[in-house]
Amino acid sequence: MSYSKKDEDGDQALMKVDRTSVFQEARLFNSSPIQPRRCRILLTKIALLLYTGEKFPTNEATTLFFGISKLFQNKDASLRQMVLLVIKELANSAEDIIMVTSTVMKDTGGGTDAIYRPNAIRALCRIIDSTTVQSIERVMKTAIVDKNPSVSAAALVSSYHLLPIARDVVRRWQSETQEAAATTKSSGGFSLGFSSSASAMPVNNSTMTQYHAIGLLYQMRVHDRMALVKMVQQFGVAGAVKNQAAIVMLVRLAAQLAEEDPALRKPMMVLLDGWLRHKSEMVNFEAAKAICDMRDVTDAECIQAIHVLQLFLTSPRAVTKFAAIRILHNFATFKPQAVNPCNPDIELLISNSNRSIATFAITTLLKTGNEASVDRLMKQISGFMSEITDEFKITIVEAIRTLCLKFPNKQAGMLAFLSGILRDEGGYEFKRAVVESMFDLIKFVPESKEDALAHLCEFIEDCEFTKLAVRILHLLGLEGPKTSQPTKYIRYIYNRVVLENAVVRAAAVTALAKFGVGQKDPEVKRSVTVLLTRCLDDVDDEVRDRAALNLRLMTEPDEMADRFIKNENMFSLPYFEHQLVMYVTAEDKSVFDNPFDVSTIPVVTKEQADAEDRTKKLTTATPTLKAPKAGPTKTAPSGAEALASATEAAQKYSQQLLAIPEMKSYGPLLKSSPVVELTESETEYVVGVIKHIFKEHIVLQYEIKNTLPDTVLEEVSVLATPSDEDELEEDFIIPAPKLVTDEPGTVYVSFRKVAGESAFVASSFTNILKFTSKEIDPTNGEPEETGYDDEYQVEDLELTGTDYVTPAFAGNFNHIWEQVGAAGEEEEETLQFSGVKSIADATEQLTRTLSLQPLDGTDVPVNTTTHTLKLFGKTVTGGRVVANIRMAYSTKSGVTSKLTVRAEEEGVAALVIGSVA
Repeated sequence: MSYSKKDEDGDQALMKVDRTSVFQEARLFNSSPIQPRRCRILLTKIALLLYTGEKFPTNEATTLFFGISKLFQNKDASLRQMVLLVIKELANSAEDIIMVTSTVMKDTGGGTDAIYRPNAIRALCRIIDSTTVQSIERVMKTAIVDKNPSVSAAALVSSYHLLPIARDVVRRWQSETQEAAATTKSSGGFSLGFSSSASAMPVNNSTMTQYHAIGLLYQMRVHDRMALVKMVQQFGVAGAVKNQAAIVMLVRLAAQLAEEDPALRKPMMVLLDGWLRHKSEMVNFEAAKAICDMRDVTDAECIQAIHVLQLFLTSPRAVTKFAAIRILHNFATFKPQAVNPCNPDIELLISNSNRSIATFAITTLLKTGNEASVDRLMKQISGFMSEITDEFKITIVEAIRTLCLKFPNKQAGMLAFLSGILRDEGGYEFKRAVVESMFDLIKFVPESKEDALAHLCEFIEDCEFTKLAVRILHLLGLEGPKTSQPTKYIRYIYNRVVLENAVVRAAAVTALAKFGVGQKDPEVKRSVTVLLTRCLDDVDDEVRDRAALNLRLMTEPDEMADRFIKNENMFSLPYFEHQLVMYVTAEDKSVFDNPFDVSTIPVVTKEQADAEDRTKKLTTATPTLKAPKAGPTKTAPSGAEALASATEAAQKYSQQLLAIPEMKSYGPLLKSSPVVELTESETEYVVGVIKHIFKEHIVLQYEIKNTLPDTVLEEVSVLATPSDEDELEEDFIIPAPKLVTDEPGTVYVSFRKVAGESAFVASSFTNILKFTSKEIDPTNGEPEETGYDDEYQVEDLELTGTDYVTPAFAGNFNHIWEQVGAAGEEEEETLQFSGVKSIADATEQLTRTLSLQPLDGTDVPVNTTTHTLKLFGKTVTGGRVVANIRMAYSTKSGVTSKLTVRAEEEGVAALVIGSVA
């Protein structure tokens, strides 16, 4: 074989085919006699054009098709194979292609050694339409169970493509597909010698058709859960399926069923556990990953998967070690204690020559380690940071950022490490990750503020990235004036005005102004005024305008400066963005007659923004809870979900509720709860409720869905009766006029607080649906004129103290604990959680039940026997609430906890404890 320049040019010439020249060459198809070799080359060029995205116009495609169809006269098998391949690709652009259906159908039944039979099946399924699928049903059924695996695979894959246009017809092929999935095919292999017939070829086993067959069965039964369960259990038996890819599909399907239906969790977990012992590594990894990704997985369920992954960590193959450590790395983010037994084997990987494996090993140890091991790990990380790419450096920095929030006491060593790598070479994304980590230290670990600000000041002296310089200057303007010596930061900021580009200079001017506004020291204020006055001569108009504005504000009364410069409140950015998008994309262009009303955008405090930011960062890097994949849950929301319900949910419902005339006088919406399900999803009437808190009113929004076919519900209302009618007085009920099948409707029930806006009412509501049920006349599809009145009782609804509380962030828990204790009231309660299996589970449960923000890294327990959880939040009226929860765990009694809650407002502490007790 030659590898000369001529051969390379020849290959490249084939790649540079031109559509026009190929179409002109198509006259070759009309020549007589047919020249198989030249026609195959031309068909290859056409196929190449079609596969690379080239489109033939309809007239050209039709001409090509009729020219190609003449090649059916020739009996050359290789030519016929190419003809069928190109016809399949031309099916979407040529006209009248259905004319060759009978010819193609004959080719599907050719001899057993015909190489073009799979191509004929694929082409046949492309040239027919939904009305003619039935005519090929017998052909497809025969092909699916054909002994030749290529033919069977072609028929199965083609059936995938037919499902969207003829689902009912394809579903009749289930028995044949089942047979294909249960048997292995024999296919012709490649002979090392020369033979005159295909039958002389040696035979080997092919199992790929099992993968295609099981995939097709899943598509056929996707809406029948019991059929899917039977399929998984039938093929999940050891030895029933030999193809590894098919078993991987079964693993994923079993995991999906376990997630969707709690009743199926145990049998599916048994199957997944069995696949952990399969002889194929691919199946082992998929099963282990499925178990580790399972929502709310317990230690008992994951112990075998962790053991299997631990064995793979010692494999001599790098790819096996990499796959195992990556799964453990992801799992350690939300269940670090389960990965702890693997730490000795993971530590051996730190010095692995493959730096990808070493990086994952380090970051996994950072997540699973304790405070004692942090310093040692930081030293080991420093040893190879210069040897890895920016991508892996970012992974390590993200792990360290999470560790900073988890172990605030170790902030000094982590800050030294971050400042060190900040001086190293690296791209923008790497530098940004380091700077953002230092920002988090400043925000969430107050003890590190001044040291971190000093390191950032040094960094902007030689920062090549404008975006980072602007971010750091903004932070210096926010935090610098609050430090013990604010003047030392003024020099660094003014240096940027002298030395940097216009964008950085403008940011520096704004940061500088924050040191002068509200400044008690006249010398500092005079210095800032002098520096800002110099900026009035800047060559850039933006810098001059900012300097002039800030100088004017510094001479105005303090109220004006506080509003424009010192105000740290901000708009709710997600809701702001959503409203802007809705405004600019409105179909009714008359909305542009009025300017966008920014006053409708909710404003969040700095504490709320910090709490949301910290929760996002922790759940992004270390998600303590996995979000449900489908449907609302009856359990109380987690810390992240509680925060979302306090801001985003209130924003979502605010306009909707205030648009109702009866509620216009209620004032702003203070808080909305997540959806609380009052019925099971399989019941005839599905009911969920959202609790809306106003100053003087409680509004219950019932979302009701009628699942009964051929039935209409009219005048649907809810009789909600509070347990204490002396505290809540019904204001009004807004019924749903009509509920048709599977279309939800809304009922509003409003209650007024008898004691006024200062009252925090806890109550239990009984809920009874009242409606008129009417049958639908099948002749005209309209409801009958007469119906009957009916009632339907659903579960009770609890209004608790946590419905009045939102998470908030604070820098120093101990300081706030003493402040609130001196000014407010305190309540204590000792509780026993017998059903809770660990300190970590109790921490999760209490955090989401109380709807408060964990502080000082106490959301991640370090000790498995004792732990103190520190929580902080605010009531909807602004009062502070702090909780200190001491927990102890024993295998006999579970978790025993002592809850101490302090609140500034009367009655709140008892209500918060009452939501748990």
